[in-house]
Amino acid sequence: MARTETRVTQAKGHATGQAAGQDGGGLEEALHRLDTALALLETAVARKLEAERSRGDRETEFALLEEDRVRLAAELDAAGARLARMTSTTGEVNRRLDRAIETVEDVLSGPAGR
Repeated sequence: MARTETRVTQAKGHATGQAAGQDGGGLEEALHRLDTALALLETAVARKLEAERSRGDRETEFALLEEDRVRLAAELDAAGARLARMTSTTGEVNRRLDRAIETVEDVLSGPAGR
């Protein structure tokens, strides 16, 4: 910022010296350089604003992805718990079926079945 102020001050001093009797070509050159510097500054500001907007968009997307990750992790935990209950229930059903089969085999192979 100080650099820009120095250049503008130099350009004004240069322009004042020219207005006091030097040719006007230097003033036009100084104004052209000033216009060029302002255009570069405007471009830099626009680029900076776009970068800030992009960063904001990325942060928003990251927050949404994080929310999805948390939700999916909770769903995965719930599915894992359901699977554990089903596995336990399946094991219990298998044990009962094995006992029922043994009972039927004992009944069939009992005194009447011999």
